[in-house]
Amino acid sequence: MRKIYRGCRLEAWKEGDFKSASNMIIKERRQYFMNTNEMYRQLGISDPVLAFCNEIEDSLKERFETIDETAEYNQMKVIKAMQDNRVSDIHFAATTGYGYNDLGRDTLEEVYASMFHTEAALVRPNLISGTHALHIALSGNLRPGDELLSPVGKPYDTLEEVIGIRDSVGSLKEYGVSYRQVDLLPGGKFDYDGIAKAINEKTKLVTIQRSKGYDPRPTLSVEQIGELIAFIKSIKPEVICMVDNCYGEFVETIEPTDVGADMIVGSLIKNPGGGLAPIGGYIAGRKDCIDRSSYRLSAPGLGKEVGASLGLNTSFYQGLFLSPTVVAGAIKGAVFAANVYEKLGFAVVPNGTEERYDIIQAITFGTPEGVIAFCQGIQAAAPVDSFVTPEPWDMPGYDAPVIMAAGAFVQGSSIELSADGPIKPPYAVYFQGGLTWYHAKLGIMMSLQKLIENGVVTLKK
Repeated sequence: MRKIYRGCRLEAWKEGDFKSASNMIIKERRQYFMNTNEMYRQLGISDPVLAFCNEIEDSLKERFETIDETAEYNQMKVIKAMQDNRVSDIHFAATTGYGYNDLGRDTLEEVYASMFHTEAALVRPNLISGTHALHIALSGNLRPGDELLSPVGKPYDTLEEVIGIRDSVGSLKEYGVSYRQVDLLPGGKFDYDGIAKAINEKTKLVTIQRSKGYDPRPTLSVEQIGELIAFIKSIKPEVICMVDNCYGEFVETIEPTDVGADMIVGSLIKNPGGGLAPIGGYIAGRKDCIDRSSYRLSAPGLGKEVGASLGLNTSFYQGLFLSPTVVAGAIKGAVFAANVYEKLGFAVVPNGTEERYDIIQAITFGTPEGVIAFCQGIQAAAPVDSFVTPEPWDMPGYDAPVIMAAGAFVQGSSIELSADGPIKPPYAVYFQGGLTWYHAKLGIMMSLQKLIENGVVTLKK
């Protein structure tokens, strides 16, 4: 057929009908290059995986439209915050040294405060991770003799040494800050009776982790967080309520600071960086809480007045601008993953139909082989380091070997396509990110392909 078509094209060319010949060339190239399934095959996806996943994608069209509606609202919210603070190209200029009078840095913090409806914000490249930002917020607002309470169970693994649950040099415990936690009830419900008993005269700060961490529990919605904060404040109004907002920004149309949180904390190489921020974190909330955090980050007496932006402001501003649509792509990927693996019989949190409150999808395989094969599939779908085979290793800050897959442009960026999990029961993997929906889709297809190749999954014919 292609030979006949090329013959017609040549004939038209000889007769001087250049327009027809040109149209034939364009049509031929489109037929070749626009065969998307052929491209997936070239990337290593088999026909059974393609058919299985395409059928599931077709069933999610209406769900994806709802996700796009949320992204549209949040996009307008970000634009309004930038316009209200008169963002200009002058704010993209670099500063060095002490960073005095860094107009771009100061305006960016005003944009974050406007967007999150808070009194102040701290948005800095020297907040090197979500864990670091949480450490600064906690240590800046807690003093010897104070008690920290987690009413949502154990925090994320890397915070255990920050708090002193696992002994570590420089922990809050070493500085005389005690810790108490109240575990969630079965099904992820708050233990209100237990929380009421745990709050005492020493309770200074309550930390609420929005996302699930390495625990296949339901993620907390902003509405649930608001109910919890209201309950805590009814018992002790002066207590500081801080929310670990990592992985949750722009998933809903409201944020925890809209429902009473005194501080929210996050990482710029997750949602709000939009895939462009190469480093950084933020703390937004009450001015007194942010000021105390800034004195811990820099030095007493200096606070927010110092800290050069080093030419990173353009990436911070533009990443924030892109963030709502990037987050939407990541949510679509998570919903797609939930439906694919739920149909294959694996336990997934959230399930295929539940509302989404963060970008993370937990999938429990029950075996180390399942977790490892899944992560190797995610790595194989990456634009960077796709040829690398991830293996579990003893990462700092964790109590078990961890496998991480992320062929990312920014090291450790979990708004980019990534997956990770501890190699310990129940052997669950945590998938997140994808700067575009199409990349997230490829990642899930490739993960399934690797699971089939390793004998963990068998597709029914």
